[in-house]
Amino acid sequence: MNADMLLEVSGLNAFYGRAHILFDVGLEVRRGEVVALMGRNGAGKSTTMKALMGLLDRAHGSIRFRGRDLARAKPYQISRMGMGFVPEDRRIFTDLTVMENLEIGKQPPRPDAVEWTPQKLFSLFPNLGEMPHRPGGQMSGGEQQMLTVSRTLMGNPYLVLLDEPSEGVAPVIVEQMANMILALKREGMSILLSEQNLHFAELVSDRAYVLENGHIRYHGTMAELAANDAVRRDYLAV
Repeated sequence: MNADMLLEVSGLNAFYGRAHILFDVGLEVRRGEVVALMGRNGAGKSTTMKALMGLLDRAHGSIRFRGRDLARAKPYQISRMGMGFVPEDRRIFTDLTVMENLEIGKQPPRPDAVEWTPQKLFSLFPNLGEMPHRPGGQMSGGEQQMLTVSRTLMGNPYLVLLDEPSEGVAPVIVEQMANMILALKREGMSILLSEQNLHFAELVSDRAYVLENGHIRYHGTMAELAANDAVRRDYLAV
């Protein structure tokens, strides 16, 4: 196995009931890189994330994470292996404070993984550092997004799956999220990013895969995608 290879996916198919959603999806994420999974609404981006985390009843194909086969792993086992997931709908505990939310996500340090503490996260997200005892339900959408990311990082993951981080938050928060991803990359984190905002993806990503109707239609560097008018028009334009 290539020592830099963190996630290898091939022949991934997924279903909701009888509906076939993903068709032989393949992708790779290496250590220390940010990879964007791009496509319009309904292309299959979130389904791919859920399949990787073992959250779908019907999914088959090869998913290897740090050389280990995830085919029959449960979501909690995948999390314990060091894959973190930040869902699009955030799912913070609204009755719990910032610190209590972070404590719930805490896992032991991992060999060769960045170790996160609340203090380190507050330096990354100063907004959260100003409200450690505020209940999650009394925070703005952008602050809740930061808290969800921080709670995931408290698990000291090797890889973070970020589902639509720029969706539905104010432009100033989008900028903060981009700076956050770049800061995580400088720390050596690996990120698989589900995104349809091309500008946002350009700011933070090394490579991109483009999904359409559950099929991978394009793969290349972010710079190559940004320069490819035909792919952007056919698969990303609204």
